[in-house]
Amino acid sequence: MAFGGGLDDDTEVMNEINMTPLVDVMLVLLIIFIITVPVLTHSVKVDLPRADNTPNELKPETVNLAVNADGNIYWNETQVTMEELDARLATEAGKQPQPEVHIRGDRTVDYEHVIKTMAAVQRAGILKLGFVTEPGN
Repeated sequence: MAFGGGLDDDTEVMNEINMTPLVDVMLVLLIIFIITVPVLTHSVKVDLPRADNTPNELKPETVNLAVNADGNIYWNETQVTMEELDARLATEAGKQPQPEVHIRGDRTVDYEHVIKTMAAVQRAGILKLGFVTEPGN
């Protein structure tokens, strides 16, 4: 065999370490580090401004309208007439963001009174209208 560095006799023991594979591995690692180190470090130092990235969400207020069994309309627990309701809804429609309007109608109220209240909200130009109900058994 000719792998022993000129040793043709099988009885002689090789007492030297073959350094060629070790040097090859070290050169490959050196090249990898030379290529990756400039990618990891930035060459231009810039002092970036600090900013808070939390969004500022303005929660629109909620207007609760209630129509009781007699057909009376309540604005957040204050009784209002239809004219007062129209004026208040027009004021609320001009706000940014527009409030949400929640209508609670009594179970025994005539449907007409709830529809008139809904029409007043629509005439004012308020886009978010919801109904509040209680879960049934």
